[in-house]
Amino acid sequence: MLLRLQAGLQDPQLESILALCKDLGLTTSFLEGRRDLVQVDGPADPRILVRLEGHPLVRNVIDRGDVRWQVDADPDRAETVVTAGHARFGGGWVSIAAGPCAVEDEARMTAIARDVKERGATLLRGGAYKPRTSPYAFQGLGEVGLEILARVKADVGIGIVTEVMDTRDVDKVAAVADMVQVGARNMANYPLLRELAKCGRPVMLKRGFGATVSEFLGAAEYLLEGGNPNVVLCERGVRGFDSVTRDMLDVGAIAHLETATHLPVIGDPSHAAGRADLVPNLARAALAAGADGLMVEVHDAPEEARSDAGQALSMARFGALVERSRALAELLGKRVAVCPSSSEDNADRIGMEFA
Repeated sequence: MLLRLQAGLQDPQLESILALCKDLGLTTSFLEGRRDLVQVDGPADPRILVRLEGHPLVRNVIDRGDVRWQVDADPDRAETVVTAGHARFGGGWVSIAAGPCAVEDEARMTAIARDVKERGATLLRGGAYKPRTSPYAFQGLGEVGLEILARVKADVGIGIVTEVMDTRDVDKVAAVADMVQVGARNMANYPLLRELAKCGRPVMLKRGFGATVSEFLGAAEYLLEGGNPNVVLCERGVRGFDSVTRDMLDVGAIAHLETATHLPVIGDPSHAAGRADLVPNLARAALAAGADGLMVEVHDAPEEARSDAGQALSMARFGALVERSRALAELLGKRVAVCPSSSEDNADRIGMEFA
């Protein structure tokens, strides 16, 4: 590692930082006789890196050398492929999760599940627990919503991705979901991340709307370090200064993450846009930037949705989005995973088709 020290340090201060390095099992040498640049050699341990980065006498770490986070891309490591139900993300695979913002009632959820599966979704999204800005807004059906999702999953044969907000609910949600979602507001809920690292389910981690890419990857590191390798990163837009869209879909971040990490990255154009008419174009932008999938809000009657009605696609518009996404994925050399139909879902099949 190469450290840049604070300017004007006195001998006692220099001796203290060198002594710390020695205690950490590191060897040090000043670069070209300068008192502010220190070459540090020793164990490639991220804990040591964090210790030095946070030291008040260290201005910054210019080069971290061989120290790597678990989320980091590695030329000697294959890209991670995350499987959840019939969905596959990463390694040249693209999958689409679709459904309403919230679980509303069983009949409607079943109908939506059948429709999105038929049109190409591999996961059904729908919140049993909903974080809402206002305490008076619809908060979801809670455990009743989870019970509905479990019955819909068994009836329709599509995997479930749904959000967990509280450490006390992790086991209940993981018992139903094929993939557990961490919403933008909980990206930095580290106790929740530590519990999800042990939940035995893949995790879809959404970027906080005020989080940097570095903070986003740091949250993912909690999951990997805790023992869960099956993490999908979801770019859902960050806060901007213009009200034309709800948030700004950071396609630059998607492109960066595709090279910076081995984890799959998907886009959520619905929350970024906040407007159904913009969702298809933003979905294509995410895929063109390298996304390994999409998460899209879809409703059979968007005007009746109890939450986020303005950004929900109709079934017809969702079908068109899927067809264009397939064409674009093929152009980019990727394959789109789809659920088998009910007649094909038998023991003689691996449970997946490719379009």
